[in-house]
Amino acid sequence: MRGRRPFAAAAILGLLAGCATAPPPAKAPPAPPAAAAPIVESGGALRRPGARWVPVGWNDLPGFSDDRVAEAGPALRAGCARPAPGWEKLCARALREFPAGDEEARRWLLAELQPYRVESLDGSAEGLATGYYEPTFDAARRAGGAFRVPLYAPPADLATRKPYWTRQQLDTLPEARAALRGREIALLADPLDALVLQIQGSGRLRITEPDGRVRNVRLSFAGTNEQPYRSVGGWLIEKGELRPGAASWPQIKAWAQKNPGRVQEMLWANPRVVFFREEALADPAQGPRGAQGVPLTPGRSIAVDPRSIPYGTPVWLDTTEPLSAKPLRRLVLAQDTGSAITGAVRADYFWGAGSEAETQAGRMKQPLRMWVLWPRGVVGAP
Repeated sequence: MRGRRPFAAAAILGLLAGCATAPPPAKAPPAPPAAAAPIVESGGALRRPGARWVPVGWNDLPGFSDDRVAEAGPALRAGCARPAPGWEKLCARALREFPAGDEEARRWLLAELQPYRVESLDGSAEGLATGYYEPTFDAARRAGGAFRVPLYAPPADLATRKPYWTRQQLDTLPEARAALRGREIALLADPLDALVLQIQGSGRLRITEPDGRVRNVRLSFAGTNEQPYRSVGGWLIEKGELRPGAASWPQIKAWAQKNPGRVQEMLWANPRVVFFREEALADPAQGPRGAQGVPLTPGRSIAVDPRSIPYGTPVWLDTTEPLSAKPLRRLVLAQDTGSAITGAVRADYFWGAGSEAETQAGRMKQPLRMWVLWPRGVVGAP
């Protein structure tokens, strides 16, 4: 599953899914990829490399009149720092004048944008919504007591060896271990927590410093060893330790508690390692930077397949919440991607940080429909 973050998409589900699945994206902030201009079809439909956009009326967007659309303003303004091709002029105006009130913001959207239904190239408008979040863990700056599991900055020789050492080699080979010496950022108590951070590709730490002070920081994705990702849930199923379809995260943790002598074997089954960089947590309300290169907004940012939807594009979601099955219909911004986020009607919904975000993201696997909102008069833009 997830990647840029090296990963994306129901990251916890990514831990559990079948062994052929790639991780969610390790989140790194590359520049948005260049996109080919869409092919304009009869009737005004636009064909892109990974999707077909069909023009519709605003009444086709379920729940549009009910959303508090002004709450998407911070995500829209963040995305306009790196606008999608075709959005430059409208972004300049949005930065100056996007309204603060819901009804005014709704009228602004109606006047400036044209909605398009997103379909696969074979015409299907049905897809999948998953969720991801930013985990938070206690950590220590120095090894001691329960804190024995290091999180590393990229080793100095990372670029000279491709692929780099596997997870097992980094734990066991003297020359590989030497490359990590002095690169420790912080230490966790639980190796499974470290794996969650690597699957999500970023997270928050409450670090106890040597002088006893506690600091809240963010770890952001800084690179990988370029080894393939393998799901530990898939490995447990292959070994007959868990039944197919029963590899939930609580079951994986319960297995680890009952089999402490085999936890390392399970972790080594996944050769992929993610390296981090430490950043100040300047605004706790903001998420990490997504693939668009701008901070994610909890509840208003999604990861998409950029072949289908350019970064920075407003998107109307029609899906449901995973726990209550209540409708989740809202304006969001396409600001991230992930290795499991492929296909036309596919979104990974950023829930934010905290225990509720973790619970929602870990269980989200919902039916989805999507509409993109594109500036009027620039249909030929990439």
